[in-house]
Amino acid sequence: MWQRIKTAIVLVIIVGFALFASSMPIFVVPLLAIGVLIAAHEWTKLMPKVKYPARFVLAVLLLTMIAIFVPWTWAFWWAASIAIWAMATAWVLQYPAKEKWYGKRLAYMGVVILTAAITAMYGLWQMSPWWLMYVFLLVWCADSGAYFVGRKLGKRKLAPNVSPNKSIEGLIGGLATAGVVAIIVGNYLQLSGTALFLFLILSAITVAASVLGDLFESMLKRRAGIKDSGSILPGHGGVLDRIDSLLSATPIFAFGFWILLKLGVFTEVWVKMHFAAMRIPF
Repeated sequence: MWQRIKTAIVLVIIVGFALFASSMPIFVVPLLAIGVLIAAHEWTKLMPKVKYPARFVLAVLLLTMIAIFVPWTWAFWWAASIAIWAMATAWVLQYPAKEKWYGKRLAYMGVVILTAAITAMYGLWQMSPWWLMYVFLLVWCADSGAYFVGRKLGKRKLAPNVSPNKSIEGLIGGLATAGVVAIIVGNYLQLSGTALFLFLILSAITVAASVLGDLFESMLKRRAGIKDSGSILPGHGGVLDRIDSLLSATPIFAFGFWILLKLGVFTEVWVKMHFAAMRIPF
């Protein structure tokens, strides 16, 4: 447990510095590049035997690095990943009775999922580091709330064939915990009426998606016969083990927020955003 805590502290310091140290992407882009490089390598362990794993890893790295600097493609990647996550819902519920999803298609799915998540993280960071931190906070609080409520009250299994420890009660607890966070942030941004309602709905969908990301990676590991995606993070496993929830949560939040901006729902908030320029001086 202590090793897990120490690793978490180091990760928070590194990520926090990269997000807030500069308005230029001199720290964020290298961090994202390292993250996707390791994540792509770990993804090859979840697929059927890959003939040229290095090529897959380099292809994902190159594609994601190009994609983050081509903003007009972001919505495409986010929408494509949402389509995959929608299908993944059925795969998780039907596992292990149906496994047609397992095969070479996982390579293409991995490309879309990783590219969508990286461009979403970068896009949210560009809007404000605090928007990306907000998604992180939603996912972390939901995960913590689900853990404690599930331990105390969990009886009905959410997806017993994929993750026996997750319960419906835990999911409700996670949504409630994240809901408190969303209400606090919404009030801080002076959202009200329709804008606040849509912000809370988007936050709830983001949390639900984060649970799906966690379950999907658990299903892939079970199918591949491995416990962790890697061992680079002492006490935590691999990079995918740490960001599995974010792989689904970030593109869904980014896409939803982008739609609301296009519809003009958040136009006033966007102009008056309280924490748009806030940066932590190091």
